Amino acid sequence: MPGIGDDFYRKSKYTRGNLPRHRLDWSNKPPTYKRYESVQKVQLPDPISEGGAGLWKVLNIRRSRRAYADDPLTLEDLSQLAWATQGVTANVSDHDLRTAPSAGALYPIETYLCVNRVSDLESGLYHYSVPHHELDFLKPGKFGGNVSRGALDQKMTEKAAVVFIWSAVFQRSKWKYLQRAYRYVFLDAGHIAQNLALAAEALGYGTCQIGAIYDDELNELLDLDGEDESVIYLSTVARPLRQIERR
Repeated sequence: MPGIGDDFYRKSKYTRGNLPRHRLDWSNKPPTYKRYESVQKVQLPDPISEGGAGLWKVLNIRRSRRAYADDPLTLEDLSQLAWATQGVTANVSDHDLRTAPSAGALYPIETYLCVNRVSDLESGLYHYSVPHHELDFLKPGKFGGNVSRGALDQKMTEKAAVVFIWSAVFQRSKWKYLQRAYRYVFLDAGHIAQNLALAAEALGYGTCQIGAIYDDELNELLDLDGEDESVIYLSTVARPLRQIERR
């Protein structure tokens, strides 16, 4: 018997001669960036865009890694990883281009971080401010256990140095693509997660992407309503306990 996923896929597909038609209301276009105005800001070091490990080598060694050492990330490496996910690479016609593609250049994905062990950075929950390449400090404290419980009790999220938490602001994409936007939102998140995975391998860290979550628990942790904005994806980052040969 078809379920809700089957029904969505059938009803949101495009067929020739039957594309949805609507006029874009530019006066109601959702903001591209989410801003936390009244919180402490942490300026990240400038990212490095030259040198480093070769792409083909990094693709060859990428693995999902779930066992982690206790080493902290450096703030410089965290900066590099955040930039790799959604950092600004150019500005064209007053429009910021990023490291990962997005359907219609609408960028519905927001990046949050649960920081467990990063040198020179207090543990807590952060939001990555894309246009300023800085972190919004949302809540101090140890939240690895909360994230672990919200990830179906997967302990690797608690043992990781950092957990990247991605949410979707759905209306940014729905403004243009209506109900089909949900397809694109999840594709966008996949592009971002792959960038993180490759960048982490290049820096000697391991990642594991997680789609199995208790949505409401993680939304509550980040003060999201679960309707207009909701957590959809996670990735752990840490120095792997055992590393494969990198040479």
